[in-house]
Amino acid sequence: MLIKESHADVKTNVDGKETSMRIFVFHPTIPQYPDARFPGIALFSEIYQVTGPVARFARQIAGQGYIVAAPSSYHDFTGPEALAYDVPGTDQGNEWKVKKTLQSYDEDSYRTVDYLLSLPTCSGRIGTTGMCLGGHLALRASLDPRISACVAYFATDVHSRTLGPHSGADTSAEGPGDSHHTIDHLPEIKGEVAMIFGIKDTHVPDQGRDLIRQKLRNAGVVFSFYEFAWAQHAFIRDELSKGRYDPAITKVCFEVLLELFGRVLKTDLGPKDGKPEKIEHVC
Repeated sequence: MLIKESHADVKTNVDGKETSMRIFVFHPTIPQYPDARFPGIALFSEIYQVTGPVARFARQIAGQGYIVAAPSSYHDFTGPEALAYDVPGTDQGNEWKVKKTLQSYDEDSYRTVDYLLSLPTCSGRIGTTGMCLGGHLALRASLDPRISACVAYFATDVHSRTLGPHSGADTSAEGPGDSHHTIDHLPEIKGEVAMIFGIKDTHVPDQGRDLIRQKLRNAGVVFSFYEFAWAQHAFIRDELSKGRYDPAITKVCFEVLLELFGRVLKTDLGPKDGKPEKIEHVC
């Protein structure tokens, strides 16, 4: 499917500050069908904003018939330009990741979904995806009931409650009563979720992944949980991945994304009847 690329600058107002957030748009097109409608995908980037690998990922998704909107997360502090995959870029991205408030992250995701739904070519069905910081933001965006499907790649800071300003990591099973962290609000998720991790990911250790899985289960979320034995952090990044890029596993994960998005976003499932599913115990 052909793709048209553009961008939209959207105003945000949070924490007493008005800023302009650039959303990079990757729109599928079908010649002679100008009124074709497609589901929308909010794609959240890693700590470097919308880099070459993120844009290529967006094009892959758009080419399958989805309108992809990728916001620039650090508009609170800088322009929409991507940070470099080097030590200064990494340090800057990590600094802004915890300086930006949860309220600002939430405003970004709401505005991105608003933008997608405002398009006459959007079918009204919305999904989210992202990697690293963006994996967390994709999961957090799913707290919005307008989100029907989420595919989160190696989501960081979920298990430790360390997204946004914080006083220290908290990996307890039960967070404080006034917590605004994503892991403590999972019961609000209405859509279906796929979590993807590498077992060798040093950013989300075994105990962290186990905590996320258990919290999703306790919350009653409809989810799948994938762990790949030899995958490290950032294994889908095809540029400057520090030797971690694994194209074979990346391909498998993209099939996971296509299956979930295709079944939930492209199929008109009608309303869920709420009846318990009866599964026959057979060999």
